[in-house]
Amino acid sequence: DRLGWRVWLHRDHPARTCEQRRHRAVRLAEGLRVRSVGGLLCEMEWVWALVLLAVLGGSSAERDCRVSSFRVKENFDKARFSGIWYAIAKKDPEGLFLQDNIIAEFSVDEKGHMSATAKGRVRILSNWEVCADMVGTFTDTEDPAKFKMKYWGVASFLQRGNDDHWIIDTDYDTFALQYSCRLQNLDGTCADSYSFVFSRDPNGLTPETRRLVRQRQEELCLERQYRWIEHNGYCQSRPSRNSL
Repeated sequence: DRLGWRVWLHRDHPARTCEQRRHRAVRLAEGLRVRSVGGLLCEMEWVWALVLLAVLGGSSAERDCRVSSFRVKENFDKARFSGIWYAIAKKDPEGLFLQDNIIAEFSVDEKGHMSATAKGRVRILSNWEVCADMVGTFTDTEDPAKFKMKYWGVASFLQRGNDDHWIIDTDYDTFALQYSCRLQNLDGTCADSYSFVFSRDPNGLTPETRRLVRQRQEELCLERQYRWIEHNGYCQSRPSRNSL
């Protein structure tokens, strides 16, 4: 344990210089993958650094990245969620995926079944850019914010599948955060996921809303894994021959 390290550093080494003890402390810290210990000077400074490492290590271990632990929107309302959403940021999965200018429209029929269509730019064979149409249907589960989504591209080469589709958070009027895990690791964390940040406004979100979204992204263990999505009217201005 970390208290044992301190005893071990001093025991049987009374002749060690301050510099030698500092280097030994640094090597121990590097074993914990911490980079900021190199500026320690001597004695109590490196002892306090080890205490800090214990605190940081404990706080990191407290975050639960298992998919089953992720919170979703309580009492999710499909009817309020319906309408047009602009994807303004996304975390990509493996494989071919819509790249930008992504607009999704959700609808609920008279039986309460939700479906969606989406359009966005995709690059094929590295240099061929087209606007692709996607279609999705949703099956309810016991949790109103968790769905099974069957989706396919209008063009046969586009991806198709049957993924989990979770609404992590939304206020229905300005933003929504969606999440899907396609494959889980043995420990319950996600091996292949994707996520969208949606906005009702193609110009994006307010700073306050962005802060809220970033907090929820951290809870998904996906911080710094999103990239912003451009909306420049590409798919609205393309001729039909460049659409699939």
